[in-house]
Amino acid sequence: QVQLVESGGGLVQAGGSLRLSCAASGIIFSLNAMVWYRQSPGKQRELVAQVTTGGSTVYTDSVKGRFTISRDNTKNTVYLQMNSLKPEDTAVYYCHTKGVAPTVYGRDYWGKGTLVTVSS
Repeated sequence: QVQLVESGGGLVQAGGSLRLSCAASGIIFSLNAMVWYRQSPGKQRELVAQVTTGGSTVYTDSVKGRFTISRDNTKNTVYLQMNSLKPEDTAVYYCHTKGVAPTVYGRDYWGKGTLVTVSS
């Protein structure tokens, strides 16, 4: 059974930092691209950052230069370091991956999310 468990969210003042973690189980972590999404009230879920199996990264424009995604294959964990946080970064942050085994290829797996609140 695939599980993605996020942690590290909380309340922070604008300009502050948080580090989110997503611990994965039930997958061969090194074979999976990992993605952080976020969703604010009344808005669609948006991709924040992605890290491939090879370590290449992609960021949405609004977080470039402030957020860093990384992975530790020895710990089956993906991180999102968030610096210079802004009130508009307030959202529930979700960890996501897709199945790569033949029986579950392309299946979406989501964590339950962790809330980040940035006060002005």
